Amino acid sequence: MKGYKRSDIGKVRRVNEDATTIVESSESIFAIVADGMGGHQAGDVASKLTIDSLQQLWKEKEIELLNRDETKIWLMDAIKQTNRAILNYVKENVHLKGMGTTVVAAISTREYFIVAHIGDSRAYVLDEHSISQVTKDHSLVGELVRSGHLSEEDALFHPKKNVILKALGTDEEVEPDIYISDWNEKKLLLLCTDGLTNKITDNELYEKLSKNCTQQKIEELIHIANERGGEDNITIAVIDHQLESAGDTTC
Repeated sequence: MKGYKRSDIGKVRRVNEDATTIVESSESIFAIVADGMGGHQAGDVASKLTIDSLQQLWKEKEIELLNRDETKIWLMDAIKQTNRAILNYVKENVHLKGMGTTVVAAISTREYFIVAHIGDSRAYVLDEHSISQVTKDHSLVGELVRSGHLSEEDALFHPKKNVILKALGTDEEVEPDIYISDWNEKKLLLLCTDGLTNKITDNELYEKLSKNCTQQKIEELIHIANERGGEDNITIAVIDHQLESAGDTTC
């Protein structure tokens, strides 16, 4: 397995409210992407807190990644602990009231992977023939699409497309959605913020990443999103199941 990541401020925003990290070992990869909300000195704080909290909890974990049920429970609990950490931080820094963040996190072993998410940052799985979104956007537009009141094409231009219904740091209790799968024929897991998916179609993502993933491919995707406007921050993290890690390949 091999991990890649990149976060870019885009061409319009003055602050990068996205954050990402990948933690690699010989047996597993832990990848996290967060998209903060709340404006300058708020969204960027929330996303960084999320990354820092989950990394620290991962460092302190006591479970072995052999039992997927225990790993799932750990990941869900870690996200809930992170939510409490953000809420406590806001209580101590009242000027940050209203901040929050999406999160999509994945734990991968050689046999299986587990994805947990809250918000509208996404996870996609690629195999030899297709790309599949395995998360459901926790957004107003996402609900309208799922209920049949809005087409996916119209959703791209809906005036309330940025309204998030579920995020870290906004409620006392959160329950992340979970997706679990064996790798089987699947070969690549993509985590990303909407700064990417608002500018690049699923088919384009597949065409770019299906043959092989390299850091250059990640850079090319970010370049495309920026060339098409770059109004938002753009963040990507990839776990390539087929490749062996050869040191730090992230930037």
